[in-house]
Amino acid sequence: MIAHLAASFFCGLLFALGLGVSGMTQPAKVTAFLDFGGDWNPSLLLVMAGAIGVYSIGYRLVLKRPQPLFPGKFQIPRLRKVDRPLAIGSAVFGVGWGIAGFCPGPALASVASLQREPLFFVASMLAGMAVYEGVERWRRA
Repeated sequence: MIAHLAASFFCGLLFALGLGVSGMTQPAKVTAFLDFGGDWNPSLLLVMAGAIGVYSIGYRLVLKRPQPLFPGKFQIPRLRKVDRPLAIGSAVFGVGWGIAGFCPGPALASVASLQREPLFFVASMLAGMAVYEGVERWRRA
C-alpha cells in the first residue's frame, strides 16, 4: 500500500512539474495558444506532441506486461463510440479551457501558488462535478 501511494505521489509530482515547466499552468500562454486569429503562441503544440509521443510509446510497453504493478488487472475502456454526452462534454471542456486558460490538471497544479484564479477555477470545477453527480443520481432514481 505504501509503495502504491509513493508511486502515485511521484507520478503526480512529475506531472505537476512537467505542467509547470511547459507553461501549461499559465492561463495567458494557454489562451495565446488557442488564439489562432490573433497573437498565436504555438509552443504548447510541442508540449502536446511530446506528451502524445511519450504516452504512445509507454502505453505499448506497459501493455506488454502480464499485469500492472499495483492493481490486479489493466482497466482499459472498452467503449469506442463517440456518443452525444461525450461530444457535449468535450465541447464544454474545450470552451472552458479557452475561456479560463485552465484545464483540470494544470489548475490543480496551480492551486499550490495560492493565487485566486486557480483556486476559483478548482472550486468551480468541483461544484460542477457535484451538480453533474446530483443530476445523474436524480435521473437514475
